Amino acid sequence: MDRAYYLPGEVAANYVNTASTKAALTPIKQLVLGIMAGAFVAFAGAGSNVAVHTIASVGVAKLVSGALFTAGLMMVIVAGAELFTGNSLMIIGVLEKKVKVGAMLRNWFFVYLGNFIGAMIVVLLIQASGQLDLSAGVLGGYTIKVAAGKTSLSFLNAFVMGILCNCLVCTAVWMASAANDIVGKIFSIFFPIWLFVTSGFEHSIANMYYVPAGILAKNNDAWYQAALSLGVSPEKIAHLNWGSFLLNNLLPVTLGNIVGGAVFVGSSYWFVYLKRSNRK
Repeated sequence: MDRAYYLPGEVAANYVNTASTKAALTPIKQLVLGIMAGAFVAFAGAGSNVAVHTIASVGVAKLVSGALFTAGLMMVIVAGAELFTGNSLMIIGVLEKKVKVGAMLRNWFFVYLGNFIGAMIVVLLIQASGQLDLSAGVLGGYTIKVAAGKTSLSFLNAFVMGILCNCLVCTAVWMASAANDIVGKIFSIFFPIWLFVTSGFEHSIANMYYVPAGILAKNNDAWYQAALSLGVSPEKIAHLNWGSFLLNNLLPVTLGNIVGGAVFVGSSYWFVYLKRSNRK
């Protein structure tokens, strides 16, 4: 091909093969690649927190955080790993009858599990590293603040922000699939991910780092006091626990991510470019 990129219709056709390849991976490979992706995204989350924890302006903090967080998906795409949110696009293979629904769901299960394990590994390593003592414990307090904010969302808010998030994440994956070179893939990823983080949308895998990190951090008195000084109420911190994480955040955000990626992006592009009634 003479062009340095694929046209949208070509991306759609190519992604059918991509979905088939992902579905054909053995569960252990899906799990391992999922662990790697979860760690990559968690590294991005941890680094973003370090960069912004002393920035008073919420808008500027999100702008800086978004720019750094893009590295997570870059590592997933370029280095090679399996990310649950991006794999929502596997619906294209299902709609083309090249991937069975059961195979897609198996991939989603093992990749999601792997993402959680990878994120938790980074959470535990960050806790043990002493990094959260940065700025006299303010980083630890900020980590609690971020997590408490996420578990304070209503189910509907978290669900809708999950939809909005994965519309952009899957668009980034789609655009990266259109590029034939590393630089093109990086630029394709950078702007949609920067936009989703700056907008404050919710990403289930990123939250596998952000919220558990805050849950564990609140057990440290210095970090707890730092969170109070940052304006987090004791009630919000008390509400920050594993139950609120799973029910108030992870569940609705995951469902929203599936709708955003599989319905709004994947199914829409399939309908436009691959549905047989649309073909000449």
